[in-house]
Formats: sequence, structure tokens, C-alpha cells
Amino acid sequence: MRVTFITVDGRRAEAQAKAGSTILEAAHANDIPMLGTCGASMVCATCHVMIGADARAHLPPPTEDEEDTLDLAFGVTGDSRLGCQVRLTDALDGIEIRLAPTMQSA
Repeated sequence: MRVTFITVDGRRAEAQAKAGSTILEAAHANDIPMLGTCGASMVCATCHVMIGADARAHLPPPTEDEEDTLDLAFGVTGDSRLGCQVRLTDALDGIEIRLAPTMQSA
């Protein structure tokens, strides 16, 4: 499936991902600069991404744990999700994923 990552400075990186992988896994497989420091245990929010409403409509809502972790993230919006928690499905082919600024990059 096709995925486009958009960096904080607006650069677009087209990538290929396997359905069933998380956004974090897809980023790492395609050398996209997403930290994911905690290894998907939802304690760091370094895989914070923003996903537009059209794509979010194909996703289950965030869990309470994901929302709690996002509360600790920098620059959270209504589009925010944790990349380690979002699994890519065929319905998301062509998704655009905006990397969120971190405290270090803001």
C-alpha cells in the first residue's frame, strides 16, 4: 500500500507499507525520521502523528491509554494519533501522515 509521510518542514516522502503494519513500523521500514523511543508501550509519544479526517474515519478511535499518552505530547490537535497504535489497512491506501513537531524540533 502507498503511504505519504509529510515532515515537519513540509517535505513529502512517498513510501510503501504492508497492510497490518503500524505507522511506526512503516516509518522505520522506509527510513522516515520517527523515533518511537518507548517501543510502542505508549509512554513517550515520540511517534505522534497527525492524520486527516478522511483517513481517521477508517480508524477505530484511540484507546484511553493512547489519549492519556497524547496528553503528554507537544502540539496535539484533533488529528493527533500515536503512530505505534494505528494499524494500516487496505482502506488507508494513499494515506498522508504528517509527522508532529517534537519539543526538540519545535
